[in-house]
Amino acid sequence: MDCIIIDDEATARAIVARHCSLVSDLNVVEEFDNAIDAIKFLNRQEVDVIFLDIHMPGFSGVDFVQTLKNPPKIVLITSDTEFAIEAYEYEAIVDYLVKPLTLERFVKSMGKIKNATRNTTDRPDQGSEEKKHTHLDKAEDLYVNIDKRLIKLHFNEILVIRANGDYIDVTTENKEYRVHTTLKKIKEKLPDQIFLQIHRSYVINISKIIDIEDNSVLIKKMVIPISRSNRPELMRRLNLV
Repeated sequence: MDCIIIDDEATARAIVARHCSLVSDLNVVEEFDNAIDAIKFLNRQEVDVIFLDIHMPGFSGVDFVQTLKNPPKIVLITSDTEFAIEAYEYEAIVDYLVKPLTLERFVKSMGKIKNATRNTTDRPDQGSEEKKHTHLDKAEDLYVNIDKRLIKLHFNEILVIRANGDYIDVTTENKEYRVHTTLKKIKEKLPDQIFLQIHRSYVINISKIIDIEDNSVLIKKMVIPISRSNRPELMRRLNLV
C-alpha cells in the first residue's frame, strides 16, 4: 500500500515514517509539512492511505479531508482527542492515533486499514450503504466524547441507545452515558449485524433481548417499545418470520 504523511512537525513525520518502515507492504511515497502541497500531489497521484495531523497552520487536517472528493483511507494523528471526535464523523477516517505515537498502537491501526481495504475489494457488488459500514463492521469498539474525554465502549456491552433531545443515552451492562450527538449519527457507527433501530427513539443490541411481547422487547429490566414500521425487520433479524 502506498501512503503519504502530512504533519507540520518534522519529528512527528519522522516517527510515522519509521513506524511505516516496520510494516510490510506499506510504502511511504511522500511527506508533506502542509495540506496544500498534499492536495496538489493527490491531484496527480493516488495513494491508499494518508496519515494526517489535525492541527496545522492555515489549513487544518479537517479542512483537508473536506476538500477530497474520493479520499483514500485516512488515519488521523493528533494530541487533541476532543477535536478528533468531530473529525471522526467523516467516512474516510478509519482510525486516529494520539501523540506520542507508539509502535504497538500504529500496528493495530494498520490492521484496521488492511481489514477495511480487504472488505472493500472482496465485495465490489455491495450497495453504497453497506460499503459505508465496511470498516465499522470489523471494529469492536465505539468511541464517544463525554465531558471532553474520549470513552471507549465495547459493542457487546452496549444494551440500548435512546434519543434524548440533543443527546443520546447509552446504557451498557454496568453504566449509563449521556453523549451530545444524535441517534442518527451514532447509528452510522454501529455494526448492522448487532444493532437495530426498533423505534424512532431507540436502537438496541438485538443479542441482548430477553423476551418479546406484542409491542415491546425486554432487555435486562428495560421495556423498549417497538414501532409498527420497525417490527417486521426485527422479526426477520430474529428469524421469526
